[in-house]
Amino acid sequence: MPHFRERIALYACLTSLTSLSIDALLPGLRQIGVALDVSPPLSTQHVISLFILGMAFGELLLGPLSDAIGRKKALVLGLAVYALGTGIALLAGSFEMLLFGRFLQGVGVSGPKIATRAMIRDQFEGDAMARIMSFMFTLFILVPMLAPALAQALIAVAGWRSLFGFYLAIAAVLGTWLVARQPETLPPDRRIAFRPWLLFINARRVLKNPRVVLLILATGLVFGAQLLYLSTAADLFFDAYGITDTFPLYFAGLALGIGLASFVNAKLVQRFGMEAMARAAFVGLSFAGLAMVIATHHWAGRLPLIGLLVLGFAAFFAVGLLFGNLNAMAMRPLGQMAGLGTSLIASGSSLVATLFAIGMGHFYDGTAHTLGFGFLLAGVLALIMAEVAIRCACTPVEAAR
Repeated sequence: MPHFRERIALYACLTSLTSLSIDALLPGLRQIGVALDVSPPLSTQHVISLFILGMAFGELLLGPLSDAIGRKKALVLGLAVYALGTGIALLAGSFEMLLFGRFLQGVGVSGPKIATRAMIRDQFEGDAMARIMSFMFTLFILVPMLAPALAQALIAVAGWRSLFGFYLAIAAVLGTWLVARQPETLPPDRRIAFRPWLLFINARRVLKNPRVVLLILATGLVFGAQLLYLSTAADLFFDAYGITDTFPLYFAGLALGIGLASFVNAKLVQRFGMEAMARAAFVGLSFAGLAMVIATHHWAGRLPLIGLLVLGFAAFFAVGLLFGNLNAMAMRPLGQMAGLGTSLIASGSSLVATLFAIGMGHFYDGTAHTLGFGFLLAGVLALIMAEVAIRCACTPVEAAR
């Protein structure tokens, strides 16, 4: 068994592959559009959305599969599919083939995303699990802080295809580390056979638990607020402030709010409890969004850059508090169905987030107004859902075998 810190580092690196696959491509979207002659109805934004769509499919498959064959094998399978999709995107001669590769990347990356959470659930529970996930997110947040700047430098030297070569190298390193150092955390006697009818029965049992469903919706809204920022950030910094080359620096500064919050949460969650920490974060996210809306309106749509940075940092600090806590709260009743439950939580929240971000994104007008309203709406609605969920009985979900 590797040392505790090594395990957390490995889990953080595996989980960060999702963020790396999104954030590192942001500086290269325009170059991709020119190189592959992208034209309506297709858009370079589909490079992000098709990846997320692939994740939604992969999360539904690889979670239950990890319950049946073990976490480690499911994780290796996910990395293999991710590598296949990366290779297709690397060699793509058309935008459609690139999108196909991105879809497969999304399917594959759900293996590391889901199986690592299930591994944590196998070993920890309750506030201890929230603390571990917060430590993991503290390391994980280095990716959105550094990825756009490193990617921009790599693109300048070797072009956008070099990013996919970089992804292949990272997948190979993580796969080797996993196989060599991480033991299986789900013993054979606790595994659940991968049978479609049994899967349907168990999924229905999970989704009949109101606590889990409400927390899936709340998690999706919080993720949706972040996704709204990711989909509009480059345009917002350019449209409102004329910022292009230095965009990665501002992106990293705001991402620091999530990392700092995850570290703070890891230190405080066992003292105050994950429900109290989540409640404070919901309130903080709502007030940051409200302040952004009011300030943008006050300055007739031209919110000063310092205002965007301060309020954005506050919003992402709240998001950082919520990430580890919401997942731990939703997984608490799942017990032996951690793989299936994690996949349903991840897939459901991804779907809610995508719908929220796309819906809100239609109202983008070149100002911070839409982003602020998105933070406010997500914070208020998620707070209501989480409060109702907390009051529901935390009844363990028993698996049918």
